[in-house]
Amino acid sequence: MLPGGPAPTAAVPATGATTGARAERTVLRLARPYLGRLVGAGLLAAATEFAGLALMATATWLLMSAAGRPTLDRLTVAIVAVRALAVSRGVFRYTERLAGHDAVLRMITDVRARVFATLAARRDGAAQRTGDALSRLVSDVEAVQDLLLRVLVPGAAAALVSLLAVGGAALISPPAAGVLAVGVLVAGVALPALATGLTRRAADEVAPLRGALAVDAVDLTHGAADLAAFGAASAEGRARRLARLERRLAAAGFAVDAAGVLISGLTAAAVVAVALRAGVGAVLVGVLAVGTLAAVEIALALVGAARQRAQLRAGLARVAALLTGPGPAPAGPVAGTPAAGTPAAAGRTGAVAAGPDVRFDGVTVRYRAGAAPALDGVDLDLPAGRRVAVVGPSGAGKSTLAGVLTGAVRPDAGRVTLDGTDVAGYPPEELPRMIGGLLAEAYVFHASVRENLLLGRPGADEAELTAATRAAGLLDWVRDQPAGWDTVVGEQGGQLSGGQRQRLALARALLAAPAVLVLDEPTEGLDPAAADAVLASALAATPAGHSVLLISHRLSGLAELDEIVVLDAGRVVQRGRHADLVAQPGWYRDQWLLQEAAERGYLALTPTP
Repeated sequence: MLPGGPAPTAAVPATGATTGARAERTVLRLARPYLGRLVGAGLLAAATEFAGLALMATATWLLMSAAGRPTLDRLTVAIVAVRALAVSRGVFRYTERLAGHDAVLRMITDVRARVFATLAARRDGAAQRTGDALSRLVSDVEAVQDLLLRVLVPGAAAALVSLLAVGGAALISPPAAGVLAVGVLVAGVALPALATGLTRRAADEVAPLRGALAVDAVDLTHGAADLAAFGAASAEGRARRLARLERRLAAAGFAVDAAGVLISGLTAAAVVAVALRAGVGAVLVGVLAVGTLAAVEIALALVGAARQRAQLRAGLARVAALLTGPGPAPAGPVAGTPAAGTPAAAGRTGAVAAGPDVRFDGVTVRYRAGAAPALDGVDLDLPAGRRVAVVGPSGAGKSTLAGVLTGAVRPDAGRVTLDGTDVAGYPPEELPRMIGGLLAEAYVFHASVRENLLLGRPGADEAELTAATRAAGLLDWVRDQPAGWDTVVGEQGGQLSGGQRQRLALARALLAAPAVLVLDEPTEGLDPAAADAVLASALAATPAGHSVLLISHRLSGLAELDEIVVLDAGRVVQRGRHADLVAQPGWYRDQWLLQEAAERGYLALTPTP
């Protein structure tokens, strides 16, 4: 099966009730700290457009007046004005870009941090696909940037300059100004409404489709080998649908742009006719004609803003749905790192404090209605400092139990408490500081060994990194690398073997040292001898006051643990210490004998050094 389960349906936007203007208001609330910069950018954009309009009108007057061969002193002011307007237009545009992008990029930093914090804090991680999350962090967040830079700022500037153009025309000929006002209203109001109507329906599907297509791309990349082996067809349906929608949007845009050009020409012709009938001089008629073309073109910027706004609605709604989550975490320890004063933090300084007492009371988890429960009435006590192993066949519910403890999975019945407080009541940013460790499919980033480890505790020094990697059995490999701690491990640890990747993730978990350490298959990918050594070392490195919940298929190395719980089909079928379970009939003894025989054969075939 491809990673992540079924892809989200593109036709159903994940926006809830947040739509349209409400989504825009939610997003724009984050712009308040930068309102001064944005207003400045808008005024500079208006000054740019006005300079362009004045440049066209002044240049037209200069050329038509020069045709009559007047004395040079009559043209001097116009010549200087043309040069000043040409220079100022470029200066205004450059300054407007600086001011606008400075404000927007600052805001985007806040938005992206909030979106990331919300996605990271979600407890329903199984439903949040990697590709869709990436689409929200990149494409959808960029919709916020486009809303400001391509909709609000140019739209406000175009509206203001259009009014100034009509006012300037009224000084020359009020009837011509009336015609110009009609043309500007058609170009700046009617056409934007038409563009919105033509593009809204298709544009609303584009953002969810892009998110679904990103999920497909991730699935196809990660499952390429499986797809090639089984001859499965790639998911081309969404790509074709997205291409059709974008072609439809392009066609609608072309039609509206063509209508804008036609309106511009008709308005200019009407202004010239009215001005001539009103007895306006030839030179000023030419100024009105060229000025009309420039003014209507400026008003047509509102068409582009309206079209862009329609295309951004779905993306803005997807972002707005996440902006009600927690803001970016304060500077200091990252998620999974104990804060100062917590038991884990105290444990590192030598004064080991006891962690919380963990209790499972009748926990039941059912992933689908009508299906067999993944956990069925599980009771489990994990007092501070206790070390418990959870074993059982594949599908018994071991990883689900770890997910319930860490808050990633919500039980359908029963509860998990820390010192009497329900896990569900802990703030999402605080729970990982109490409970964490090495979970299934721990992510390794495309970064150096040092950077991957420091995710566990950003302030760790080299001595602490050395202790953690030694406990995880990775120190010798790190020292053998030419770059040492700065060795880049590749995307998802692609430059490492499976065992090395697992040990790197284990070292990061040990470095974080949460009060309740969860280890889900910490020795996966290692040979039996190395697995036993790494497990013993990891348990020895855990502070005495901290609890350990170990999930493992292997039964070797569990003799020193306080309790072993055997799960089967979501139920606890056996529990006790290793010696007791081996002595009584049941799954544990049968599996122990099978593994002992298999590993003795494996070791017999392993060459001795």
